[in-house]
Amino acid sequence: MLNVSHTTVSRSLNDSPLISKETKEKVKKIARKHNYRPNVSARSLVLSKSYNIGLFFTTLKTGTTANFFLNVVRGGNSIIHGKYTLSVEAIDDLMDFEQVNIRNFDGIIVMSQSPNDDMFIAHLVQEKIPLVILNREVVNQNVTTVLSDDISGAKQLTKFIIEQGHRKIAIIEGKPEFRSSVKRKQGFMEAHFEAGLEFNPEFSIQGSYDLESGYIAMQHILSLKNSPTAVFCSNDEMALGAMKAIKQKGLVMPDEISIAGFDDMGFTAYLTPALTTVLRPVEEMSKEGAQILINKIERGEGPQKEIIHLDTKLIIRDSIKKLN
Repeated sequence: MLNVSHTTVSRSLNDSPLISKETKEKVKKIARKHNYRPNVSARSLVLSKSYNIGLFFTTLKTGTTANFFLNVVRGGNSIIHGKYTLSVEAIDDLMDFEQVNIRNFDGIIVMSQSPNDDMFIAHLVQEKIPLVILNREVVNQNVTTVLSDDISGAKQLTKFIIEQGHRKIAIIEGKPEFRSSVKRKQGFMEAHFEAGLEFNPEFSIQGSYDLESGYIAMQHILSLKNSPTAVFCSNDEMALGAMKAIKQKGLVMPDEISIAGFDDMGFTAYLTPALTTVLRPVEEMSKEGAQILINKIERGEGPQKEIIHLDTKLIIRDSIKKLN
């Protein structure tokens, strides 16, 4: 229709700098008028690309909360939308790693929560698939990692609780195999050490990052003869379950027991009392990882060892009482 080559049309639709602005506008105007859409399958064959990016979680069954999942997917999709298709998968559902290859994926983001992912990550490196890891540093692999500083966040929160006069502080831990659980416990303990406080091992209760485990763990804490004055829950969902157990016991928060969470999920500001917690930039972490991955794909960059830390932030609300 415009008496130009197929190459000119293709370059115009892809905003190539080799084509003038006037020609691009003419091509796009006719494309819109005739409802033209590129044939993705044909383009994939010509360019040897799938236009597919995989977002792999350790698991989608346990330990991955709905809000966490939403923020990761929303962050990644906001960057790649319109350029690639985002395929969400669970590593523990894979029967065979061989289906994950450069023919099916132009790049992969791994939201890694456990060292159990290391074999899968090693497979991706061997397949030479452009790769970014979120949430966990991977040892002995040249990969780019984006993660939040959970140790600093947990330490800052625990320090704040101590500054409010609390000396008997319990912790409801996350899933033991998740790296985030280890880091949050480490920050919690470092704050105790720096304040010169001894920690009662009875005050460390295992949870699994879900509502029920927070509820059950808090029931156990409330049954202790030497009960704590404050409880640090390793994520907000467990804090919500713990708050239910506290209310069922007939106790008033924070007057009779204080509570804190971690992650700053959407509901935490609307609880009674509003929950003191730590903002973990999960969506920003996903955005950062997706942008890095696209740059790797489009520039043809090889693997490199790089660790990018995003800051956490203490969110002070109403759930921690200041003791006299």
